[in-house]
Amino acid sequence: MAIKITEQSDTLTHISIADEMTIYTVLEQKNELLAQLKPGQQLQLDLSAVPEIDSAGMQLLIHLKKKAKQLDNEFSLTNHSQTVVEVIGLFNLTSFFGDPIVITADRSAS
Repeated sequence: MAIKITEQSDTLTHISIADEMTIYTVLEQKNELLAQLKPGQQLQLDLSAVPEIDSAGMQLLIHLKKKAKQLDNEFSLTNHSQTVVEVIGLFNLTSFFGDPIVITADRSAS
């Protein structure tokens, strides 16, 4: 599994995911990511290297955001891959996550 902590401090954990987020991978990802939700710590997920995401992957992201809110933590998604942007739009979840989505020239051409 390609989940890597790229930055960690007392107030922030930044994680890069370089794997698909599908029904075949989310259980293992869930266990690893939930372990990083600690009270008083912001969790940022870099999704730039996520090549595929399905409804199970979206459910995991929704669950993590809700769990972070229960802990009164900040949770954000960063560097969304094109696939992630498309699926978030498909499920109409852009406002739910509330994270800025940057559309690069490469993305707008596709």
